[in-house]
Amino acid sequence: MTKYDGLARLLRDLSGPRTRLTFETIATAVPGGLPPSAYRRTAWWSNEAQGSHVQARAWMDAGWRVEELDLADRSVTFIRSRSS
Repeated sequence: MTKYDGLARLLRDLSGPRTRLTFETIATAVPGGLPPSAYRRTAWWSNEAQGSHVQARAWMDAGWRVEELDLADRSVTFIRSRSS
């Protein structure tokens, strides 16, 4: 289990090919909320399949990829990357 399992569950429960989520919505699915770097650094939202970004593995394993990030609006658009 990882801190981001709740985010993976949230995304798995969604239908459709695309969704826009606010950071607030995502933070409610993550125990302890999002780290400060999620609000400031685009790299935190990178679709990194390998490496140390466990949050990226959570959304990618759930079948989604980040398509668009708006740090000012505190929102992220995910697109479905495969059938889940």
